[in-house]
Amino acid sequence: MIPLEYFLILGAILFAIGAYGVATKSNAIIVLMCIELMLNAANINFVAFGAYHPDIMGQVFVIMTITVAAAEVAVGIAILLNAYKMRKTTELDEDGLTSMRW
Repeated sequence: MIPLEYFLILGAILFAIGAYGVATKSNAIIVLMCIELMLNAANINFVAFGAYHPDIMGQVFVIMTITVAAAEVAVGIAILLNAYKMRKTTELDEDGLTSMRW
């Protein structure tokens, strides 16, 4: 059996990569992908703790997190498509999508 620490280290590394991407990237699609990476890192931790303690709540939280992630992607992509139609860019810098004014 794989020790719990390996899963926690994997989750921490994935979360750190996602946080770095959110903090440094200026493309909105890449930022959404990094947020998904951070949510999946949390899912790995939920499943690892659920397997470590014989409890189903880890898997229940993962199902809820996946549902929230799917809703976040749907809303985020809809906003990005609308913004791309209006401004012809998905960049988050000062000339891109920093203000959502008409």
